[in-house]
Amino acid sequence: MRPSTAGPWVIDTRDIGRRPGSSRRYSRTVPAPEGFGLPGVIEVEAGADVALDLLVESVIEGVLVSGTARAATVGECSRCLEPLSGMIEVTLTELFAYPDSATEATTDSDEVARLVDELIDLEPVVRDAVVLALPQVPLCSPDCAGLCAECGVRWAELGPDHRHEKIDPRWAALRRRFGGTEEES
Repeated sequence: MRPSTAGPWVIDTRDIGRRPGSSRRYSRTVPAPEGFGLPGVIEVEAGADVALDLLVESVIEGVLVSGTARAATVGECSRCLEPLSGMIEVTLTELFAYPDSATEATTDSDEVARLVDELIDLEPVVRDAVVLALPQVPLCSPDCAGLCAECGVRWAELGPDHRHEKIDPRWAALRRRFGGTEEES
């Protein structure tokens, strides 16, 4: 797939050239695309700033991109459903193979990314790194107790004596006969 030359995630490598050792630093802030993370669980919101600090260098087989990407995350606790926010920083190291290089000839396109018309599209690389770095089960705190299964209130807001007593069904006939409520039992 050919990257667009105008996109903020695209780097034109013609500035660097193909001489191994040539390099250039890039520091830019780009908007996060839709679905950047684990939607509905924890993610970087669409349009949020993603700060890229990268070194792009020419190597024998292609262009090596290394550096960091940093962005704010939002989501909800998997146990108590409280809103979460935080920051994520991922380290990137990705080789983009030159067309007709030995790396291109000996690897699949899903193993090593490719340069297309001297352009690098960083979005898939950063997206993959962010998704892998995000917790699959985000928590507001490591000791979050979650929600009470009976009333749905957060355990952190309930007292230690909170409980929902249920009468044993075998004693229900006595309760009907002599009256009383569950709380009185």
